[in-house]
Amino acid sequence: MERENQFIGQSGAFLDAVERASRAAPMSRPVLVIGERGTGKELIAERLHRLSTRWDEPLVTMNCAALPESLIEAELFGHEAGAFTGATKARAGRFEEADKGTLFLDELGTLSMGAQERLLRAVEYGEVTRIGSSRPIRVDVRIVAATNDDLPNLAETGEFRADLLDRLSFEVITLPPLRVREGDVGVLAEYFARRMAAELDWHGWPGFAPHVMNQLEEYGWPGNVRELRNVVERSVYRWDDPDRPIAHVQFDPFDSPWKPAMPSHRRSDSSAPRSQPATPAASDFASQAPCFDEVEDLRAAVDAHERAIVEHALGKHRWNQRQTAKALGLSYDQLRHCIKKHALMEEAD
Repeated sequence: MERENQFIGQSGAFLDAVERASRAAPMSRPVLVIGERGTGKELIAERLHRLSTRWDEPLVTMNCAALPESLIEAELFGHEAGAFTGATKARAGRFEEADKGTLFLDELGTLSMGAQERLLRAVEYGEVTRIGSSRPIRVDVRIVAATNDDLPNLAETGEFRADLLDRLSFEVITLPPLRVREGDVGVLAEYFARRMAAELDWHGWPGFAPHVMNQLEEYGWPGNVRELRNVVERSVYRWDDPDRPIAHVQFDPFDSPWKPAMPSHRRSDSSAPRSQPATPAASDFASQAPCFDEVEDLRAAVDAHERAIVEHALGKHRWNQRQTAKALGLSYDQLRHCIKKHALMEEAD
């Protein structure tokens, strides 16, 4: 876990989830943490541990999706020497390492049915048996598990043990995605940006240009807080003028005019024609296309979109007007006309 991370946010949905974790922390009961990738499930697990009576005991983490199925049970429950090929000496499992403390199982939904059965016994009876041994070992472990899967649905289809789900769901904390956390994008962006500026030894923080902050607010953030942090930190470290507000942000780090095409043998339909790459302006603003059902003033909508494209391109090219005009396929005079039309030079000043 990243110890430097902390809870940042002010939206009601986010604060409700944090408050629920705080109330559940003192209870030595299992807790399930549900949420999309990047929503901070590991931070909730750490909060549950640090605010519990087990705070000075081990907090052991295991990502269930990081190991092959053949090794998960040995990792969880340990093994004796000679239990399988390569087991040259006995080894304690994560349950034994977490004795008296907390065991955080990330990506719980990826556990095999065999591992689920052994996990159920450990939760029910407080005992684990190393692979290759017949002697059970008593353990006192609090389980916190996280997943982005729909476990009740997996239980209905037989892909997850319903009895294990019952045992682990004393409390279920569902984290809201960033796109519904009203007001939190700006707060988080400022926090990550200021921290990156300090890391770069900037003498101050110039802030974000208004059009960049609008882009951050309107983006959907499928990767949630983790993606936001990457986008913001990347925009700051790529910015060469610490005295001027950040005027360009790139959401997709793989976006490039030289991006290699997918090999033909990997295409699902080799007969399908290859789509033409979008122009820079179209690709940068694809996620911000207006909803046509809501347009009441066509001229105003077109002007607003044109302004956003030009403003974004100017920021991307550090307000070099000749480079911007070339990138947009405009003449220098045409770009100057757009700048004057939308009063962009005044905003830059």
